[in-house]
Amino acid sequence: MAIRDRKKEIEDKVITVDSAMQGSLSFKEPVHLRINGKFEGTLEVRGVLEIGEEAVVDAAISGDDIEVAGRVKGEVTATKRIHLKEHAVIEGNIKTPSLHINEGAVFQGRCTMLGDIFDTETLARYLEVDLNTILEWANSGKIPAFKESNDWKFERKKIDEWISAGKIG
Repeated sequence: MAIRDRKKEIEDKVITVDSAMQGSLSFKEPVHLRINGKFEGTLEVRGVLEIGEEAVVDAAISGDDIEVAGRVKGEVTATKRIHLKEHAVIEGNIKTPSLHINEGAVFQGRCTMLGDIFDTETLARYLEVDLNTILEWANSGKIPAFKESNDWKFERKKIDEWISAGKIG
C-alpha cells in the first residue's frame, strides 16, 4: 500500500474522546485518536495520537506519531515522533526517534532517543507481530538479537536485512 493511501486510511479513522475516561485503549489497526477530555490508564495507538489543548492525561502511552498540546503525566513512547506543541506539559520520561518541542512547551523528565536498537515491544510493533512471537524467535535464534542484562535487543539494520532476505516467519 502506498504511503499516501495509508495516510488517507488513517485520516478516515478519526476517533475523538471529549469526555472523561478511565481504563485501557489499544488499537491494532492505524487510527487517528484525539483525546480532548480527561483520560487515566493505558493508551496504545497505531497511527496518530493527538492530545488536545484541554486534555489531561495520566497514562502510560505508546504510539507511532504522538502530538501533545495538553497535559500528560506518565511514560510516553513513540515509534516515529513526539511533537510537543506550544502549551504542552509532559511530566514523565519519553522514548522516541524524533522529538520536536515548540517554544512554550514544558517537558519534565528524561528523553531517550530511539535509534537503531529496538526492545522486544518496539520490534513487535515494528514488525506487526505478537510479542510472544518475537520472544520465541529470539530464544530460538531465528532472529538477529543480543541480550542486554536480561532483555533482548535488536539492531534495526540487521532486522531490515533479515526481512529483506525473506527470513521473517
